[in-house]
Amino acid sequence: MQDLLSFINQTDDARELKRALAVKLTLQGTVQAEIMNLLQVTSGFISKWKGVYERLGATGLKLGYQGSSGYLSEAQQQAVLEWLRQKDSWQLEELQRHLWQQYQVEFRSRQSYYDLMARAGLSWKKSQTVNPKRDEAAVGAKKSKSSGFSSGIARH
Repeated sequence: MQDLLSFINQTDDARELKRALAVKLTLQGTVQAEIMNLLQVTSGFISKWKGVYERLGATGLKLGYQGSSGYLSEAQQQAVLEWLRQKDSWQLEELQRHLWQQYQVEFRSRQSYYDLMARAGLSWKKSQTVNPKRDEAAVGAKKSKSSGFSSGIARH
């Protein structure tokens, strides 16, 4: 039980903590219905993690999945970021082509390319300062028409 208490005090992950608390409360004799209500878990959850604790100890309560390794090493990422910083603007296709030619890497999601560009200080979203379809004559006519209307209201 001491290893369980130590695990509870050291873990930073809420999922691991919930597992450990379910086991601790079970070992202390708390009724399963009370644990289920308190931790918002099922009886299967409690049974599973109690069994894991009995077989493997507190280390069995740790999360098993640690994430996947990235397609690019840290050094490769830094090289790509330096390459991206050479110009002020890029097209996504240029980055895709460069990654394939240099590292044989093709990301499944466009978001990975956007993340690289953002880390390099680039934005793939550019707004236009002026509407290219704006007709200055029509806008001027509308402004003069509306200003005459508002001044007519003020006189009454």
